[in-house]
Amino acid sequence: MKKLLFGAFMLTVMAACNNDNVTNPGENTADESTAASLTQRGCASEEIRQEALKKNPELQQRFAALEINTEKFANDLKVGKVLADGTVEIPVVVNVVYKTAAENVSDARIAEQIAVLNADYSGTNSDVSKIPTEFQSVSSGDTKVKFRLVNTFRKSTTKTSWATNDDMKKASKGGIDATNPTNYLNIWVVGKMTSQGRTILGYATFPESAGLWNDGVVIGAPYFGKTGASSPFNLGRTATHEVGHYLNLRHIWGDANCGNDQVSDTPTQTTANYGKPSYPLYNTCSGVQRSVMFMNYMDYVDDAAMFMFSSGQKTRMQSVVASSGARSGLRVF
Repeated sequence: MKKLLFGAFMLTVMAACNNDNVTNPGENTADESTAASLTQRGCASEEIRQEALKKNPELQQRFAALEINTEKFANDLKVGKVLADGTVEIPVVVNVVYKTAAENVSDARIAEQIAVLNADYSGTNSDVSKIPTEFQSVSSGDTKVKFRLVNTFRKSTTKTSWATNDDMKKASKGGIDATNPTNYLNIWVVGKMTSQGRTILGYATFPESAGLWNDGVVIGAPYFGKTGASSPFNLGRTATHEVGHYLNLRHIWGDANCGNDQVSDTPTQTTANYGKPSYPLYNTCSGVQRSVMFMNYMDYVDDAAMFMFSSGQKTRMQSVVASSGARSGLRVF
């Protein structure tokens, strides 16, 4: 169990971190067949966050304020100060930038993805019963965060691949400009994404970017929704993972060997887990003999192997959508 050490965390915030990506072993570049052969999960959110923080002192200040507010909220919650309205329903705009018919995901598939988000974040997902007894007492249950689709925009492009440089968020670069990112969660769905020759499932901005032009989540079309998505990332959990970043959740291993995800009820683990691990899995740190929480949405396991948030993660998410939180603008509509 980890103690929140914000001061120490800030001293290391500029350190290098893991890429959020999917590695296709034996190949240096991604091609059109990559999606069919991917075997390991990844996303680029933390890497992109660190680069942005290095370049932008104002963003660093917003990040520091965010963590201070999150810690304060957690302490307030212990003495009974909770969100007045209980649940925050986040309005969602989906921006589809496509070249092929397969990339132009259907309205039905978008609705399917929103349904997955609502199930996963309310703790009503069909596989919630798989949570081991060991972790049932710290399971988040209903996070009191819901999602409602309010609009969909589509745009055809000649681009066959996208980088993680936010071009899909710029109309001038062939993408789609965000719809009022202060008040809406923008999700961009694009064809193929690569970074340094590796295929990327998705990436997200963190709450210190709230309201900025590039604020939101990007998902590769092969990993969006369920129907027609690419196994083993075909249950809509890539969006669940990336929206977790959007709501201030870090990777469960803290993007470092035995790192800190700033959540006290997620066991410290050595690094990311992949595939479909068997419970119990003992790759914890400091000689503690207990299983890690590899089934957490913020690990890198396959869609079918992840099915829970923790109570501590729920607290962090609620803190950013609270009336005093970094994403309080999402409460307007």
